[in-house]
Amino acid sequence: MPEKISFHPALLESHCIVDVRTPLEFTEDHLPGAINVPILNNEERVEVGTIYKQVGPQPARQRGLELTCSRFGSMVAEIAANAAGRPILVYCWRGGLRSLSMAILLEMSGYPVLQLRGGYKAFRGHVISSFEDFTPPSPLIVIHGMTGTGKTTFINGLDHQRWTPIDLEGLACHRGSAFGSVGLDQSLSQKRFETLLWDEFRQAPADRPIVLEGESPRIGRIALPGNLYEVMSSSCKVWCHASLDTRVRRLAVEYAHEEYREAMAEALERIKRKLGGQRYAELAGLLADWDIEGLGRGLIEYYYDKLYYKHRPWTPDLEIELEDYNVAELLMSEFWKSRGHS
Repeated sequence: MPEKISFHPALLESHCIVDVRTPLEFTEDHLPGAINVPILNNEERVEVGTIYKQVGPQPARQRGLELTCSRFGSMVAEIAANAAGRPILVYCWRGGLRSLSMAILLEMSGYPVLQLRGGYKAFRGHVISSFEDFTPPSPLIVIHGMTGTGKTTFINGLDHQRWTPIDLEGLACHRGSAFGSVGLDQSLSQKRFETLLWDEFRQAPADRPIVLEGESPRIGRIALPGNLYEVMSSSCKVWCHASLDTRVRRLAVEYAHEEYREAMAEALERIKRKLGGQRYAELAGLLADWDIEGLGRGLIEYYYDKLYYKHRPWTPDLEIELEDYNVAELLMSEFWKSRGHS
């Protein structure tokens, strides 16, 4: 029988990780780097599950064999090709029959294989617990500033040899604002976001600070996990400035895409009550005329700057101008060194 092993992050680097659950389960979330070689497809799993509930386990297993046995050879070949000589780790939902079946097939075919004890559910528990009393692998620097300042671009452009940037909005597929979903598809699950974020922290070197953007507890419909928001709130804070003209220009560059027009109109409609009828009509007219700089300026003056950071109950540890990203990074580096970091 194949050996069972409990999850450890090191397995992600040493093994070919194989998820034998359905494509739907895999899409919802999966171990980092895993490939999906499903024992049953989405429809087959429903069929077998129905037989299990209505008739019993033995007929369900028999039907499962009828559906899958002709694919065994191709599945083993696909896994072997992806493994490329590495040992294989197979998992399903709870480390049950699906992953055991695949592990036996691989073992009988002569490949080194392990079965993940507890399956995806055990891994999910590991991710949840890591955020419950979260301690980052290195100090956090949290970047704050008004909409359009260029915080995300600044973070993603940092020297990766000096900093570890983590783009929370990029992972969440949402910019965290009223227009945050424009041009993006936030279809990922909460579980998937948490796994992606856990993996970012897992890979962060301990010898350099982690830089991320200050967010509310939610980014669109995705929530920051565990006590991460509280940890960010108590970490080093950098406040970023940029001129109104710079902010308008940066918003225009980000949103001036014709395919965004409909989504922008919908986003504007959602904040109509907060804007008031007159302001809404003015901004809707600018959008209709495709005056994106005018729209951006109006949103900054009438909406964003009145809504966000209206009450800031903290003092930043550092303030920088984001007119020139290279100069801003240099200032942040000098500040970090002045706090006793190399």
